[in-house]
Amino acid sequence: MPTDRFEPSTIKNKIKREEIARKQKKAKRQDKLQKRLAQAKVEANDPLAKKKRLAQNVPRTLDNTREYDPSILTANPHADPEAGPSTLTEDGSSLSADPVHQPQDESAADIGADPFAAYFSGALDPSVPPKVLITTSPKATRTTYDFCDEIVSVFPGAEFIRRKKGKGFEVGRIAGWAANRGYSHLMVVNEDMKKPNAITMVHLPEGPTAYFKLTSVELSQRISGHARSTAHFPELVLNGFVTRLGHTVGRLFQTLFPPMPEFQGRQVVTLHNQRDFLFFRRHRYAFRSPEKVALQEIGPRFTLKLRYLKKGLPAVKNLGAPSKPLEFDTGDDGQQESKDTEMADGEAEAQAQASSQDYMRKEVVPPTEDEFLWAWKPELETTRRTFFL
Repeated sequence: MPTDRFEPSTIKNKIKREEIARKQKKAKRQDKLQKRLAQAKVEANDPLAKKKRLAQNVPRTLDNTREYDPSILTANPHADPEAGPSTLTEDGSSLSADPVHQPQDESAADIGADPFAAYFSGALDPSVPPKVLITTSPKATRTTYDFCDEIVSVFPGAEFIRRKKGKGFEVGRIAGWAANRGYSHLMVVNEDMKKPNAITMVHLPEGPTAYFKLTSVELSQRISGHARSTAHFPELVLNGFVTRLGHTVGRLFQTLFPPMPEFQGRQVVTLHNQRDFLFFRRHRYAFRSPEKVALQEIGPRFTLKLRYLKKGLPAVKNLGAPSKPLEFDTGDDGQQESKDTEMADGEAEAQAQASSQDYMRKEVVPPTEDEFLWAWKPELETTRRTFFL
């Protein structure tokens, strides 16, 4: 059956066929351009028409079509409550569960019970930055050391110590050593094929422990037109952390910075979560005019992806309890009782001396077994629209 539309493919002459097809494409482009110009003219006179068009023509992406699991998500950030009759009773209770907002008491319980509650309670001095110990994996190379130097400049209270070689320097033992000396965080930069490939973050003294894969590392020297950092406390911007797991990760990063930034430095650290990839950027903003603001990147830039989250400190498998001293049965009960009394007096004197020293703290001992709060597995990603942060 012949079609009403003329098809250039029916023309036998190749030169004429290409000419006709070229003219048709040009006319199609001109019609599309005229339609856009007419639409822009109408929207210039009526701003509500543009808002209506943008509200109706929302593109479908993996971000706004993600699958929301009520067991791990707090709320759907892209959903709007539909208009309708109220579901509240006379006493204020809800008749049905709201699919848009999570109950406030549940969110408050999660936030109040996490190990970061002391940071947000205001008990700490906001002018004192958290002490962060940064180290590397054993036998690190110069590339990893350069990256650690950049990380030290990001966190105001960071300190880098080279990791010694040999046994007895497991991550769990280092975490316990750092916790006993007043450090609040431990960061271990792992290396593979002479390049940094992972970061382990430990919140001291009670955990949790987060392990991130590290990719797309760019140091400040490699960024064109980069700015120089200063010693001011930076501002922190967290984007896209909407789940319970995302709140935990976001609050972990928040405890790495002082709660009160110094706005004189105009430094901003951004951690943007998109499809469970955490993009780290650091900029300095400058006011060009009362209406315009310019950004200049300081660096470094890198990307993180959470692999697992553990409860407490990293475990040390070969952590053994101290052996008991040898005991001999002499048969003399009187002498044994006197010896026990002397030992008890000695222990009491030692405890009194230990309590008199202000710097003595309760010793933190790493566990012997790991307890995972969350771990990524390939079977968890059932679709491309499944995200966890």
